[in-house]
Amino acid sequence: MFFPEGQVRVHLYGEPVDARKSFDGLYALTRHALNLDPLSGHLFVFINRRATHIKVLYWDRSGFCVWAKRLEQGRFIADWQKVRTREMDWTGLKLLLEGIEPKRVGRRYHRPESTHIPSASSH
Repeated sequence: MFFPEGQVRVHLYGEPVDARKSFDGLYALTRHALNLDPLSGHLFVFINRRATHIKVLYWDRSGFCVWAKRLEQGRFIADWQKVRTREMDWTGLKLLLEGIEPKRVGRRYHRPESTHIPSASSH
């Protein structure tokens, strides 16, 4: 089942998850901890304790898919104490993946600084 971007339902699991979990482990968390149907076509988001790995489980009509991202520096979540299991929209997921906390209006991780040297005329 595919949904237009604006209709994608995204469910964030609000507790740290072992980053080694794959299809079966994430399926079990979706079914039993979130009490949701993993076959719904929605996205189920899981983040490890250090908040450096994120996995998204979803059903694409022929099987389960797991999409993963690992940060080389920084964290997806600044403070686990403020994280709750909740539904978020597609935009919220995109912001999370880019390291932007909407309430903080800032990045949790940064791209490497450029080595641009200002010219004499820019002073």
